[in-house]
Parts: sequence; C-alpha cells; structure tokens
Amino acid sequence: MTRDLTRLTLAAARDGLLAKRFSARELAAAHIAAVEQARALNAYLVETPDLALKAAEDSDARLARGDARPLEGLPLGVKDLYCTNGVRTTAASRILEGFVPNYESTVTAQLWRDGALMLGKLNLDEFAMGSSNETSAFGPVVSPWRRRKNGAFDDARIVPGGSSGGSAAAVAAHLCLGATATDTGGSIRQPAAFTGTVGIKPTYGRCSRWGVVAFASSLDQAGPITRDVRDAAIMLRSMAGHDPKDTTSVDLPVPDYEKSVGASVRGKKIGIPKEYRVDGMAAEIDALWTQGIEWLRAAGAEIVDISLPNTRHALPAYYIVAPAEASSNLARYDGVRYGLRKPGKDIVGMYENTRAAGFGAEVRRRVMIGAYVLSAGYYDAYYVRAQRIRTLIKRDFDIAFHAGVDAILTPATPSPAFAIGEKGAADPVEMYLNDVFTVTVNMAGLPGLVVPGGMSSDGLPLGLQLIGRPFEEETLFALGAAVEQAAPKIELPDAWWAS
Repeated sequence: MTRDLTRLTLAAARDGLLAKRFSARELAAAHIAAVEQARALNAYLVETPDLALKAAEDSDARLARGDARPLEGLPLGVKDLYCTNGVRTTAASRILEGFVPNYESTVTAQLWRDGALMLGKLNLDEFAMGSSNETSAFGPVVSPWRRRKNGAFDDARIVPGGSSGGSAAAVAAHLCLGATATDTGGSIRQPAAFTGTVGIKPTYGRCSRWGVVAFASSLDQAGPITRDVRDAAIMLRSMAGHDPKDTTSVDLPVPDYEKSVGASVRGKKIGIPKEYRVDGMAAEIDALWTQGIEWLRAAGAEIVDISLPNTRHALPAYYIVAPAEASSNLARYDGVRYGLRKPGKDIVGMYENTRAAGFGAEVRRRVMIGAYVLSAGYYDAYYVRAQRIRTLIKRDFDIAFHAGVDAILTPATPSPAFAIGEKGAADPVEMYLNDVFTVTVNMAGLPGLVVPGGMSSDGLPLGLQLIGRPFEEETLFALGAAVEQAAPKIELPDAWWAS
C-alpha cells in the first residue's frame, strides 16, 4: 500500500481521499516513509513529519464531515526558498544559518489554506543560482535517474537540474505528490526536463513573490513541479492570485486551469522559431522537437515557422540583468540581524568575514559580476544595454503573438542531464549554456511549460517546452496535455536509492 500511495498523481490522490479509499494520514505516512528511505538523494534539507501528520489528522476530520478543500490532505514538498512560519529556511546557503521565519510566504499560505500539507523543505542551488543543484551549501541533490550504457546502468550520479533540483528529484522519486519551485532563468523548466516531470513557469506577476527569498526580482516567479500536466494545473490554481504585499502581483481572476486539460487544440497556431536550432545541440534533442511538432499537428494544431532574432542575445543579457539584481538583493545578508555572523575588527570587517564564510563560490561570482555592471562607468555599457536587449527580446515575442501565434514550441534543454561534476568546474559559462532555451521566457515575462517528450539514447528523460501569451496558461495546459497524451510514458526503472 505504501508504494501504491506514493505512486499516485495528485489528482488521483485527491479523488481517492474523497472516495475514502484511504485516509490523509495513511497518505502522509506513506510519503514520510518514502522520504526517510531516500535520503541518499539529498532532496530534503528539512523534514517535517510531525507537521504533516498533524495536518493530515485535520484533513481527515474535514473529509469525514464533507468539508474538503481543493487540496485536502495532499502531501507536498516546498523548495527551501519559500519562507515557512516556524520552519528553518536556508535558501541552501550557510549565510542563513539558524534562520526560522515567523511568517509564511503567500504562495505556501495559499496551499495550506486549500488543505495541502508540508512534508519538508527541498534542496536547491544556493539562492537559486545554478543549473545542476551542485552549488547548494548542503551538498548536491542526486537525480533518481541513472544512465544506461550498453544495456546496464553505470555508476555515475546524475544531476536533477537546477535550481529547483530538490523539487524535481522529489517529485520524480515519489517523495511528494508535487512541489513548489521557482524560475528565474529556467529553474523550474530545466529540472523538469531532466527528471521526466512537468514544470510550469507562470506569467510574471501571476504568483506572489512575497516571502520567497529574492534572487533577481524582475525575473523570479513561483510555480509547481508535478508528475503530469493535470497536477500542474491543480497546483497552480492554488498558488496563483493577486497579493497586495507584492507590487508586481497582477490583479486578474485565476481560472480553473484543470478544465483546460484535455481541451481541443484544433486550430491553434504553433510557432517554431528557427533561432532555437543552436550549434552543439544534441541530435536527439532536434529529433524530439521534430516529433513534438508532428504530435501537435496530429492533434489538429497549425504549425508555422517564426523568427525570434534576438534570441541569440538572451543568454548574455540575462547574465548581466540577473547578477545585477542579485547583487542588490543579497546586500541585506550582512550578519547584523539574522543568519550567520563572523566577527571582524570593525563593522566592515564583520561584513567581509560574514559574506566570505556565508556565500558559496557561485553566489560570490554573481554578486561581483552584478556589482561590476552596476558600477560607475560600466552601468550604461552593460546594464542599460542589457535592458534594451531585453526589450527587443520581448518585442520579438509580441510580433509573433500579434501575428496570430497561440504558443511556441521549442526544446527545453540543449542536452540530457549530465553527471555530477561533469560541467562548469573549469568554465562556469559551460553550465550557464544549459539555460539557452529558457532564459528568453523570463526576460519577456511569459509563461512556459515543460512536458516530458521521450528518452535519450542513454535512458535519461528529455523535455519539450511550450511558451505562451501573457496570462494564457490555460492554452499551455491544453497543448501540454496533447503532447503528454501522444508522448511515450516515462517511468523510473528502479528505486536504487532505497536499496
């Protein structure tokens, strides 16, 4: 029964609870046991079994009296970038050592309002800065997937992607029914592609950023990682909504996204941007993209070629804008009010010692880049120019959408997942290139959905990305469900981590 309960989708678990086939406590206990058996993956930084069981008891009481909320009794994992009242929050950084918020992020508060329960806090790249979950101060997350060579699994430990690697690994390994995540340049979509899960980055402003530790404020957006498209639609409905505490939050009605799953996509116009065929892209990624086009064509969609000419500038522009905003946001971590403090001979020395000890190498690198591009003499040459390029990137998408394109289909990543330690050690740019297909969506503030599409030659998941018009996530869910229905089902071959 434990194995069966952890294998459910979020929708199936919801329906099972309502039909009283099992209790919320049984569902929570099954997932708590799975988390305990999977510590080798390092997906959870903090486990909260007592909180989960107490919430499950409350859910069972509501279910018994017919007063169930939309997510009643459903166990979720929370990326440790979301502040959780009374539960340690680290952003996977030593500099937040001992930090226990006395408030709840808006997004998680809405999930608990709707009846979900928390299994714990999930690992990530430090301050969400990374594409492999190797920059966490608490060690890398290990993907539940393994590479297959010559018919046998090799010993390499595979990255789950980043920064939301803990979220993606936990969902893929059945350690929660769904997980919160964040996406600044691809941090929901890239790990979803690497782990055979579904991830949606909503339109900027659709979900509140209040109570989410900031990386780059004009790019960050909350979203879910789940096992299928329907589950992503269910979670996003609870996560989304206007929040007066976040000035970038948009005051628009939140649709019932689940109703769009399974809707016809006949007549939808799908753009295929020629600029996404980049040098060095794996042949199997290009083949999957071609297959995705045929799946949508078979579902009745119209395929059109489009051009997004400023795509080639997106990655360098992103790696100016994001570090610039990070250098400003991370200035608050100085050892004065909370977190790590390392004494110095004076206050400046204390700042220097605290940040040197508290920030990892990648965070220090991005803060220094950000400070440089914002400095006198370089601001116009770098930051202002990058913002102008950002405007041009958004204009490319606007032109395509104004021409009647309903959504855009692209690869999610330029390659399958890779082994821990395989990339970025000598050249950080090698790691940054993982975001080449995803950063444009953040720069333009658009919604993007990644759906599993197939498997690589060495047995690792591959994903397809759908990019939509602003606040038209419903279209993405309909198209994503069509791809999901046509694509082969992706299943983990074993649970090696629990042996």
